[in-house]
Amino acid sequence: MQVKRFFAADMRQAMKLVRDELGADAAIIGNRRIAGGVELTAALDYKLSALAPRVPNMELEDELRKTQSRIVTAQAELSLRGEADGNTNRQLFTGLPLTAGLPLTAAEPLSEPTYAAPARPAPAPAQASGGVDPRALDSMRFELNSLRELMEVQLGTLAWNQLQGSRPAQANLYRRLQRIGLSGPLSRDLLAMITDIEEPRQAWRMLLAHLARMIAVPEVEPLEEGGVIAMVGPAGMGKTTTLAKLAARYVLKYGAQNVALVSMDSFRIGAQEQLKTLGRILNVPVTHVDPGQSLVQALDPLLRKRVVLIDTAGLQASDPALRMQLESLAGRGIRSKNYLVLATTSQKQVLTAAYHSYKRCGLAGCILTKLDETASLGEVLSLAISHELPVAYLTDGPRIPDDLHLPRRHQLVSRAVSVQMQEEPSEEAMADMFADIYHSPTKQVG
Repeated sequence: MQVKRFFAADMRQAMKLVRDELGADAAIIGNRRIAGGVELTAALDYKLSALAPRVPNMELEDELRKTQSRIVTAQAELSLRGEADGNTNRQLFTGLPLTAGLPLTAAEPLSEPTYAAPARPAPAPAQASGGVDPRALDSMRFELNSLRELMEVQLGTLAWNQLQGSRPAQANLYRRLQRIGLSGPLSRDLLAMITDIEEPRQAWRMLLAHLARMIAVPEVEPLEEGGVIAMVGPAGMGKTTTLAKLAARYVLKYGAQNVALVSMDSFRIGAQEQLKTLGRILNVPVTHVDPGQSLVQALDPLLRKRVVLIDTAGLQASDPALRMQLESLAGRGIRSKNYLVLATTSQKQVLTAAYHSYKRCGLAGCILTKLDETASLGEVLSLAISHELPVAYLTDGPRIPDDLHLPRRHQLVSRAVSVQMQEEPSEEAMADMFADIYHSPTKQVG
């Protein structure tokens, strides 16, 4: 028996290392959290207990889904119990294997987990009234999350292998959608719309047509609608350049007398000077709002302008200044339309984190930048569709304002297909795509 330890930033990366090094038949016999990530202990040719049944189990996938559901239920019960009285009870998880000692293969069915009734907690002593030890609670959550990720990886592999065997035409469509970069849940929803189409070329055309219809765009161009328009998003997404293109577009069409620029970025070196230079070139006024200064008062002299464009600072999600900035934009006296600027070159995790950090100010839509540099559009389109963010503008170069465009849904889909990944996705990538489906509320595959 060969035993080896693997270290990675998260469980999914660790599982990929195990598959690459030991193969799909490796058994996970231990996992624990370490500084900077997780540690997995895996074994090849693991000797199973003689009590383990060796007969095939055709209902393994159903059992895995039931177990995953119980994990989610257990997490919810844990959270509610922690909020109610600050006490935890490990009897909630009797029968639940917190460390996976057996590989999840079709020859070894999962036993039905049993849950013991939680015992009534004893009255806590006066000196311990502060609640449960946070480290114990964090450790339990980590173990549950680790088990959940392990189950999702196994479920993804099982579902993908089953689909390839039973419905090869649909599996091929999943591969093509993965090459574009679309998320698993969105791919599943698209394929559910063409279940009655068998001819492959027609099915692909209908998939792309449905994808185009799912992309929302504003009925009226934001600049034409007027008002206060703010660019929000992390650093490096292209907010200031996009604002310059919008300002130049408006000045060329309507003149400089009805537009003003506002800068809330006092953190980046040269940000205010950059906007001042733009104001001098376009002959439009530029107002700077320092941290702590009232945005309502700063905008009051500009209310006569038809369009006010606001450039914000790209701050980290943990920065208290970001919360103050977003609260200012969400204030009742502002009525700003906030557009999340997303660089299409960013990774999926970066795009998702940006949305969750900036959604608190109320987003009117998104602006997609750097289309000329991207190698995939599927990730950003998946985010915009799943969170119902209308795509207001596209930028695909440095020229001001020539490289600013209004979105055309079918052209955007055609561009996503033209920059798709050339090589076929790996089996691990397809399994991860199906594991992503199990994150969504409706888990129907194939």
